[in-house]
Amino acid sequence: MAESIEPRREIVLDDVHLTLLGTAHVSRVSADQVKKLVQTENFDAIAVELCRSRFNALMDPKSLSQMDLFSVIRQNRVYMVVANLALSAYQQRLADQFGIEPGSEQRTALRLAKERDLPVMLIDREIGITLKRISASLGWWKRYGLFAGLVSSMVTAEEVTEDEVERLKEGDVLETTFAEFASDRRDLYVPLIEERDQYMAAKLRREAARIGAHRVLAVVGVGHLKGIADSLESERSDPAVVLERLEEIPPPSRWPQVLAWGLLALIMAGFAYGFAISPSFGFDLLVSWALITGSLSALGTLLAAGHPLTIVSAFLAAPLTTLNPTLGAGMVTGAVELYLRKPSVGDFSRLRADVSNWSGWWRNRVSRVLLVFLLSTLGAAIGTYVAGFHVAGQLLHSGS
Repeated sequence: MAESIEPRREIVLDDVHLTLLGTAHVSRVSADQVKKLVQTENFDAIAVELCRSRFNALMDPKSLSQMDLFSVIRQNRVYMVVANLALSAYQQRLADQFGIEPGSEQRTALRLAKERDLPVMLIDREIGITLKRISASLGWWKRYGLFAGLVSSMVTAEEVTEDEVERLKEGDVLETTFAEFASDRRDLYVPLIEERDQYMAAKLRREAARIGAHRVLAVVGVGHLKGIADSLESERSDPAVVLERLEEIPPPSRWPQVLAWGLLALIMAGFAYGFAISPSFGFDLLVSWALITGSLSALGTLLAAGHPLTIVSAFLAAPLTTLNPTLGAGMVTGAVELYLRKPSVGDFSRLRADVSNWSGWWRNRVSRVLLVFLLSTLGAAIGTYVAGFHVAGQLLHSGS
């Protein structure tokens, strides 16, 4: 069988010679090609398609044990953490099924750089920023549908197909996963591919100048090779300006907040009208609201296998949090569950393996806290609309 040669581009910018090597993140051949290039050519720096957080996860899988769950809940970063865990679960399934650990060519590049005492450039944009920019480019309905599809597909018991592996040879796990759920690829292509091509090109230019490198090997996914090369050859703006623009988090849409506060105003007006009819009728509306929102949030917590006291906290908190758009029921239930069932070191160390299947999400105390947050929040959200329609129906009935 003929040796597979990975695609490459040679680009000279001023006094910097860049070798862009297009690799497949699930190919052992790519790792061998990286090794051959480093051993036969005289590079003075190596760049890899990684951001700092992905670098830490690749080099130190135990870094998950340093996650501060209280901060994750308080800062409302649960959705981001769950999405990252789902991607990690997919990588675990690949490793278990095919004996392929995505990123072997990046590990090889990093190991060889360390052996030769070469500086390493982490040129990809932070995954959190990319996910936020993807979210900002989508409507709220597509955003939540994408999140649900991502999580469900990543933890399915079905085996990874050969077609999925072939797609991974063109891009990384993040790209392949999102492509599965995009009905309109353009809104994903820009933040996921086009912007990252521009970002990595700018980062290469800035970092090469910063460390004074003259011969740089950049190990990037083959799907990014052309975009990075084209951007390097055409972009003449200050790389710092380009990076700042591409790292900016778009402001969230005002419409969800406007709708949330508008709904709250309607609900409060309904309660006020109910009390104007009669105090007992207004009180009945409040009780109905509390029972419906509290019960559905408690049901969500129960489905997440939350602690009995966490279920009670969901029932008590939801009627109040649903009347405050700035506070979610999950912030209360997640914190209570975490206090009552503190994860052990073993839970953190097994997290990546446990979340690769459905039962593991409930078995592991770390992921179960996240489930409690998500399902109690979902229950409270459903309860808000069910209770809202109930209150409206009661008011209409009273006026007839």
